[in-house]
Amino acid sequence: VQLQASGGGLVRAGGSTRLSCAASGRTSGSYVMGWFRQAPGNEREFVAAIRWNDGLTRYADSVKGRFTISRDRAKNTGYLQMNRLEPEDTAVYYCAAVNRGLIWSTMTGVQEYDYWGQGTQVTVSS
Repeated sequence: VQLQASGGGLVRAGGSTRLSCAASGRTSGSYVMGWFRQAPGNEREFVAAIRWNDGLTRYADSVKGRFTISRDRAKNTGYLQMNRLEPEDTAVYYCAAVNRGLIWSTMTGVQEYDYWGQGTQVTVSS
């Protein structure tokens, strides 16, 4: 599976942007896509994830109510809609995927994902 992330850029605080992650290659019915982010000097952290077959989602507490993860199965593409952005959201955002089922409690783990996109920068100015 290859992942190609796009979107992001420079956004003012309070604004919105949308990230996309197009997947190519063979995906299973148990496919899960996640979004992670990494700010300078910080570890990579979980943002959101979605299970492809049933649409189950999970969010980090820091983005709950502001970010929405979704998928278009026909296009094999996942999205992260980011609203009410804050300067603390500034980071490189990575999409990731795994071709096996994850239960809700394991969707947040960096180590659970086998495939990673190249990362896209989101900078939120105050």
